[in-house]
Formats: sequence, structure tokens, C-alpha cells
Amino acid sequence: MSNDIQIKKGLNIKLKGEADKSVEQAIISNYCTLRPEDFHNVIPKLIAKEGTKIKAGETVFYDKSNEDIKFASPVSGEVIEIVRGPKRRIDAVKIQADKEQRYLDHGKFDLENANAEKLKAHFLSTGCWPFIKQRPYDVIANPEKAPKAIFISGYASAPLAADLDFCLGGKENELQAAVTALGKLTEGDVHVSVGKESNSPLATLHGISLHKVSGPHPAGNVGTLINKVDPVNKGEIVWTVNAQDLVIIGELLLTGKFNAERIVALVGSSVKKPRYFKTKIGSEVSTMIYDHGVEKDGNDRIISGNVLSGKHIEPDGALDYYSNTITIIPEGDDYEFFGWNKPVFNKISTSRALTFSWLNPKKKYDLDTNTNGEHRAFVLTGIYEEVFPLDIFPMQILKACMYNDLDEMEALGMYEVAPEDFALTEFVCVSKQPHQKIIREGLDLMIKEIG
Repeated sequence: MSNDIQIKKGLNIKLKGEADKSVEQAIISNYCTLRPEDFHNVIPKLIAKEGTKIKAGETVFYDKSNEDIKFASPVSGEVIEIVRGPKRRIDAVKIQADKEQRYLDHGKFDLENANAEKLKAHFLSTGCWPFIKQRPYDVIANPEKAPKAIFISGYASAPLAADLDFCLGGKENELQAAVTALGKLTEGDVHVSVGKESNSPLATLHGISLHKVSGPHPAGNVGTLINKVDPVNKGEIVWTVNAQDLVIIGELLLTGKFNAERIVALVGSSVKKPRYFKTKIGSEVSTMIYDHGVEKDGNDRIISGNVLSGKHIEPDGALDYYSNTITIIPEGDDYEFFGWNKPVFNKISTSRALTFSWLNPKKKYDLDTNTNGEHRAFVLTGIYEEVFPLDIFPMQILKACMYNDLDEMEALGMYEVAPEDFALTEFVCVSKQPHQKIIREGLDLMIKEIG
């Protein structure tokens, strides 16, 4: 039996460029790039030096503050470059992939007779642990602390997000193995959300607490699920896992191979043939974008992730560790003459002042990255609360982060939020404030001062 969760506050941003339900094998990438910046609050310590030949699933680096947390190579090949930044900071590890992939064999895991400690040790040694993140702080989970519950969102409501029902089709065995293993790591429930009208493979799994979610974005955010089911209080911890990462975890348990394969949606109004690709974590995005209608010299923004919370990457960049979407939209670097003083018909707005998107809620838009305004002080309009379904005061918590009041941040519910929960408030913000950056800096301060 499922529990229904209906979200009323939020905003669906309908954009052109949705992916067709077809999967192609992407051109095999010559290079794979691991970026430590994808793993927030991790200081990497290299094991694989330049010139080292490694197998897929072999450790590339580990976390300096917790040596048990290892990061595995998605491909087999040779480490050809360690990209360093200021003070010799490791910015990227570049691996030249073999034409024929070789996998480190971890052996089939005896899931039925395993306890929590054996499972935890297996996840840590095989490089699967980075797929498990925690609230508070939205960082890789601390293996020394047990969670009160585990949350998995199988409903993607962000603009042009990959359809998880489609991506997970045919992976029921891997999903069940992963969920069974995760269930042994907590004394609480494994909470899974799916769309109310969806036909998700996740809904057929055993050993889960199923929630059917409906409503506008951010109904599909795992933070919304946590807030509506079991909010995080001081001293409590919950874990979260992305739905597609369950497949990688499950395949490792069933076969012993760390197969970092992922189905990625190539979407956006700048893509002439939006569709899905089968590729590897860290692959070059150029292997997917330029053969499908994206102009090489076009003035476009390439985003690893969705338009609200993804990362801006260069055309020669790589898919980041947690993303299953590549979004390409026009770069908004032009100036619209008297744009503030004329009726607007081709943009989305929650306001009805000279804007008319509310008249046609099903219309799809071709939006660019232009913020349509300049950075200014916060304006008290009450607009954030209209798109923010969590039982938290968004304006107050943002201000508490800006003036570094830890007591107020705690009292307002900082322990259960992540930057993506404030992506919509940033989108509708008339003051053009970087909400996600403010929340991330507030969480970093809490990690440093409270731990």
C-alpha cells in the first residue's frame, strides 16, 4: 500500500526540447574525467598517479579526512593527466579509456546472509559509497553514523529532467538487490517516491515504504519527500540515493562488477534531436551533443544536470558524477531594450504584471540564461512562499545564512535542506540573489562550526 503526497506549492517550467523515448549507444568516449568538486567537502588523496593503468572499479583516490571512502574509476585505461589548481589542488583526474573495457572483479556478494557491517565494508571498498549522500549538509554519508531512514526519489519533476520510469525499465533485479542492501543499513524504512500516475519499476519492489507524489516541481525533489514524510531534526541523519545509482549498486552486488553505465537525456531547445544515450559517468559530453543538431559555433549554454540546479560545463567538458541529464539552451548574453517596460508573452513568470504565461499553463517556452534584471537587495514580496512547499521560511533561512547566525539556521530547519531545494525560489527571485550558493555556503559553515 502506498501513501499519497500532494504538493500544491511549486512551479512547473515547461520548456521545449524534451527527449524522445529512444536510447542510443553514445560514441565511446576516449577520455573519462573524475572531478573532486563533484564530491562536496572531499579532499582527494591520489592512489593512481599519472601513467598508472587501472581497471574499471579500481580506486583512483580516497577522501583525506576519511580514508575508508574510496572513489572508483568508471572505465579501464591509463591515467594520463592530473589537472591541478591553486596550491596544487586536484581539480580533475583524466583517464584515457581502453577500447575494450576490463573490470575489477569484486565477486558476487552474498546479500541474503550479510549484515550491515559487511555491506558497509563492501560498499566502501568497491567505490559505491559515494552514491550514498546524507542530510544534514547534503554531502557523502558518514559511514560511522547510522541513518534513521533512507530516501529515494523515483519521480523527476525538474524541467526537461530524464524520465526515470523510462531509464529504469528492465532493471528490476538490480533495483531490488540495491534496495534490499540499503534496508539492512538502517533500522528505519527505505522511503521511495514515484509519480502518482507513473508506471515505475520502483513501485514493484519489496521492502520499501512507497509514496505516490503529485503536484508541481519540486514535488520530485528528495528534500520534499523528506520534509513531508520524516523531517530531519538536530542530531538526526537520513541518507539519500539517486534512483539510477541504485542500478550501479545492484549490478555490483549481483555480478561483482562496478559498471558505471548511465542513461543520459540530451535535452533543450538548442538540440534538434533530443533523445537518450547510454554512456559512462565522466564521459566527454562532445560524444553526445555534436552529432545531434547542436551547432559547434552556436552561442549555447551546456549544463550537466537540469536548468535549475545543474553545472555549467564547457563543450570539451565531462558529465558530472551524479547527473543523468545534459541540457543545452541559448546563452542569454544579450540586452533587451526596454524589456522592463513592455508586455512579455514569451517568458514564464509567477507575477501577472505585464506577463501572460498564466493564461496558457501548457505552453512550452524557449528560454535562455538571461536573468532579466540585475542583482539587488532582497525585496519582500511573498513570492518565495508560493513555490516553496517545505514547512520552512525560505526568506528567513536565506538571510540567516547570509549573516552567519548558526542558532537561527538550526531553528529554521537548515538540517534538512540542500541547495537544490532553493532552485525555484532563485528562479522567481526579483532580486536576482544566488539562493543555492547562499544555502551551500551556510551548510559549509555548519559543517565547519558544528560538524
